[in-house]
Formats: sequence, structure tokens, C-alpha cells
Amino acid sequence: MSSNWLVSILIFALILGVIVISHEFGHFAVARRNGIRVNEFDVGFGPTLLRKRIGETDFCLKLLPLGGACIFEGMDSLDEEERENLSPDAFPNAPVGARIATVVAGPMANFLIGYIFALIIVAFCGTDLPVINKVIEDSAAMEAGLQDGDTIVRIGKENIHLYREVSLYSMMNYGEPLEITYERDGERKTVTVTPKFDEEAQRYYIGILGAGEAHKCSAPEVFKYGFYEIGYWMKVTIKSLGTIFSGHFSKDDVSGPVGVVQVVNDTYTEAQPYGAMTVVLSMINLATLLTINLGIINLLPLPALDGGRLVFLIIEGVRGKPIPPEKEGMVHLAGFMALMALMVFVMFNDISRLFS
Repeated sequence: MSSNWLVSILIFALILGVIVISHEFGHFAVARRNGIRVNEFDVGFGPTLLRKRIGETDFCLKLLPLGGACIFEGMDSLDEEERENLSPDAFPNAPVGARIATVVAGPMANFLIGYIFALIIVAFCGTDLPVINKVIEDSAAMEAGLQDGDTIVRIGKENIHLYREVSLYSMMNYGEPLEITYERDGERKTVTVTPKFDEEAQRYYIGILGAGEAHKCSAPEVFKYGFYEIGYWMKVTIKSLGTIFSGHFSKDDVSGPVGVVQVVNDTYTEAQPYGAMTVVLSMINLATLLTINLGIINLLPLPALDGGRLVFLIIEGVRGKPIPPEKEGMVHLAGFMALMALMVFVMFNDISRLFS
């Protein structure tokens, strides 16, 4: 194994550690703020390597650094009699609003740490304004009337702040017409652009070249464009998930830990010749994507994820009483088993691609 791969694995472990700890600390902090007892704060899965008890909580480092968990007292108690014997600080005994806040706090912590990462990126690198560098001859963009120097301000119903958002719309387009609002000489106009299919590339193109207009942000702008940066990564994640339901999806579009290590290695190899600062900023940029991705994935209404638990809590809040714990437990167990099966499949797929 090359030294680059060893460094990449260590960087991946560091990035994942920061993201996981932030996520679990979100759960932990809000739980304690609401008087909910946290029995364990785990980083990783599997056998425990290190254990340190602080107050009522065991802080544990596990063997497999692929996730984490905050284990609240009574959270997975399946028996009604067992729940009746829980302490007042147990998770089921907290008000439903406090439990909802505790569950949501993990993903919110991911978004917060992502915003901090984004501020660093924007402060050092600036941003990319959605200004057209060049319109390709005979392209869909030229036929619609777009010109070099136009600033794209809206596509469909979404405001555009970064050039990468324009690229994202182009990349995720499968021939659907796009309503584009642009600004030229202080005047705004809206046109409809129907992307053209490129046989060689096997994808649709709007017909715009360039990477936007580089913009060095002032101190106040850093906070604004840091917010836009997070919005961009949220769009990337949500639109990528959308391909699953639109039929434009294959098994090679999903990556697990092995695939992410490959991405880290590729990014590290490309950034290394430009110096340590470029490597650090590239990894922070990658960490921004990963933490936003984790936050959104965890909010999906799927069993065993935070979003799945949130659904049960919302139902409890509406109907005034919880779903029977044994039924909820069965749903989460089935979801956990399915999630483990998916992780095994994705890891096998990653390894297959690695050696193909």
C-alpha cells in the first residue's frame, strides 16, 4: 500500500471522526439540556477499545470507525413493564417535544459544523459567481439568447447564487426544459433553454463554458456566501437522492467508506503538488459535503435513522400517545438489518470498482 493511501485512510478517519462526534454531540447536548440521561456516547461500532465514565455517561471508542451512537436510558425498551420501571430521566419519560429536539439535534449539528467548514473555504478561496464565461456556438443556451457575461439569477423556482449551481442543474438534467432568469446590463429577462443531447458524452448540455466569475469575499460576505455554500451541498445531496426515484440511478452511483477513501486519495493526490494549504482546504471542502450528506440522510423517514424515529415521535405528538414500543422496535430492527445489508452491498461494490 502506497504512502498516499495510508495518509488518505488517516485523513478519512479524521474527517469521519469530526463529523460523527459533532452529530452525536448534538444529540448529547440537547438530551442533557432536557434532563434526558445518556448512558453511552459511542464513537464507532463493535468492540469497545477505550471507555471513560464522566458523570452518568460512558464515553466509548469502538473498533470500527464507521459511525457512532448516543444511547439514552430506555430508548429501545420494548416491554411496557420495563418502561414503567425506568427512572424519571429516561428517554420515554421526557416530553415528546424534548425527544423530537434531541433526535433532530444530531443532523442540525452536522449542518452547523458544515457551515463552519464553509466559512473557512469561502474566507480563503472566495466563491464563484454565476456569470457566464462563454456560450457555445449553436448550443441550447445560444439559441435561447444567452450571451457571454450574463449573470444567471434563477433557474426554475430556485434562486442561483453560485456558478456550481448552474453546473449542477446541467449535470442533473435529462432533457427537461429549463426556465432561466438572467441579468444583463441591470435588466432581468427570462428564457426557456432546452438542453441538447451529446452522443459522445451521453448526456444533455445547456451549452455554457467556464467556471463562473471568481470573487474574493469581504468579511461580511463570507457569512452570506458560507450560507450559499451549504445550500449548494444540500442541493447536491437532495438532487442526487432524487435520481433514485427518477430512474436515473445505478449501483455505481453509491459509495461507502471504501469509495470515500478513494475520493480522499484522489483529492489528496491532486492537491498535494500545490502545497499543504491546498490539501487542507480540499479536505475541508470534502468534509463539508460529507457532513451535509450525513445530516440529510439521517433526516430521511427511514427506520433505524433519526428521521425514522422522528416520524414515530411526530405521530405520538399528533395522537397524544406513543406507538406500542414493541411495534416501533420491530420496525427499527427491520430497518437496521436492511441498513446493514445495504452497507455490505455498497462496500462490496466499492471494492469491486477499486480492483476493476
